[in-house]
Amino acid sequence: MKAILLAAGVGTRIVKDIGPMPKSMLEVDGQPLIVHTVQLLQKNNMEVTVITGFQHRVIEEALKDYDVTIYYNPFYAVTNSIGSLWYAREELNTDEVFIANADVYYTQEMLDIIFGAEHDVFLLSDVTRADQGDYYFLTSDGVLEKYGKELTRAERNCEYVGMGVIKGEWVGRFRQRLCDLIESGSYNLWWENVLYSFVGEQPIYTVDVKGCFWAEVDTIEDYQRVLDYINK
Repeated sequence: MKAILLAAGVGTRIVKDIGPMPKSMLEVDGQPLIVHTVQLLQKNNMEVTVITGFQHRVIEEALKDYDVTIYYNPFYAVTNSIGSLWYAREELNTDEVFIANADVYYTQEMLDIIFGAEHDVFLLSDVTRADQGDYYFLTSDGVLEKYGKELTRAERNCEYVGMGVIKGEWVGRFRQRLCDLIESGSYNLWWENVLYSFVGEQPIYTVDVKGCFWAEVDTIEDYQRVLDYINK
């Protein structure tokens, strides 16, 4: 399985607390978060691609001793993650692709769930985080029906984790839709919008990771949760 990490964003919600540095460079257990992630993925024999943007040289320096492929999105300030992923579209040439936002902390337990999932296309979700989270899903029998930050409690039943997997014929389908959206000028979307565009057309599955520790570091409180978990 090939892994693609999106690490180009500025992180506007946390920048006031950490200064002008990428969220993926926050220290966890003595090293940058993105180094922890790359080590974990490579331990599982995954080829790793990283897409940088904001403060790209800092990330590239942190990863200089690791066998990773790096793409740079020079327009990170005016595109969202779909634009960054487009720069690495040539990496969508394999049978299995894991795509994740680089500001998410997770452990082997999460990867074991990913490797055991049977669907050809799925996003990770957590049913224990439906009450209070950042970005929500409404699913039915594991199929994505609604998505968004503003879903009411009645309209949601899980939180989105920040990663997904695409396999087999879905890889080519995903790549084509990615290119179609960019060509239509939709470069301000998230990379996940490529999969959201199939909702109602093709089933996009979700895989629940309840019981696993994970945190998408959007705020200083998210970062503190990671540190508290590690310290335990």
